[in-house]
Amino acid sequence: MRVAVFSAKDYDRRFLGAARPVGVDLDFLEHRLTARTAGLARGFDAVCVFVEDDVSAPVLDALAAGGVRLVVLRSAGYDNVDLAHAGEVGVAVARVPAYSPHAVAEHAVALILALNRHLCRAYNRVREYNFALTGLLGFDLHGRTVGVVGTGEIGTVFTRIMTGFGCRVLAHDIRVNPVCAELGAEYVDLDRLLADADIISLHCPLTQDTHHLLDSAALARTKQGVMVINTSRGALLDTAAVIAALKKGRIGALGIDVYEEESALFFEDRSEHGAFDDDVFARLLTFPNVLVTGHQGFFTVDALTRIAEVTMANLSGFAGGTGPVHPVTAAG
Repeated sequence: MRVAVFSAKDYDRRFLGAARPVGVDLDFLEHRLTARTAGLARGFDAVCVFVEDDVSAPVLDALAAGGVRLVVLRSAGYDNVDLAHAGEVGVAVARVPAYSPHAVAEHAVALILALNRHLCRAYNRVREYNFALTGLLGFDLHGRTVGVVGTGEIGTVFTRIMTGFGCRVLAHDIRVNPVCAELGAEYVDLDRLLADADIISLHCPLTQDTHHLLDSAALARTKQGVMVINTSRGALLDTAAVIAALKKGRIGALGIDVYEEESALFFEDRSEHGAFDDDVFARLLTFPNVLVTGHQGFFTVDALTRIAEVTMANLSGFAGGTGPVHPVTAAG
């Protein structure tokens, strides 16, 4: 089975290569999958893609015409795939539903701690032999109220960590997770969570219902000075509304590992350019109380190992005729 691996980095070569079973040949391509690069997959049986690759209808048409029969994602999210059209053109889709919920949850906690205790500013000061504490005042997490939106696997791990800090946890989801409830999380509606939480952390998928979940109206219902953390999907936040809330002090601190227009920025070294065209993102970076990381929440040895193993299992199952282990269809 021949597989074209798009958006391939050195770590993809390392982990996917180590997990590759006999009979699966991987061709690593640095290019992102787009309508312009889909022709590179001609003659391959499958393509392996990441979250920033474009698997829209025109791309699927080109893939199917070139003989591709499977799109396997090395990610849990699949909002970049037109699932309905994939079914129409006879291309199967598979994903990695869970790799390491600890990786992303722990990264969310790292953002909270770094923002609260002003670690980036403190680090830079000490390197300049400035040991003044002015501007570094934080607060105890113990006793604070943390709102968790989305209590799947990642949200559950995050809830466990926050309860370990002694936080009061308010949870919001379409269904109650008994594990979170046993940990002491109180399930409430979104309005209650927004009004009471000192910290809001997003751990839900991107859907039509969650797109711009935190917009200007939602942010107006939060506490003054709330901390907002997003390690899930960029478009859960209305970035323009977030910037307005930062200017007014409604948001006291913002930590994001994702950004709604990240496909034009993330996963590449753009330091030589010195500037870029995204004025909204540039404005975000001017705030001293904003911490942005480049979609690295998943980036641990444990998570990449699991991603590689499940990706190869999906490929092997399809090649063996039983189908991928974790298929995704338009029906869910």
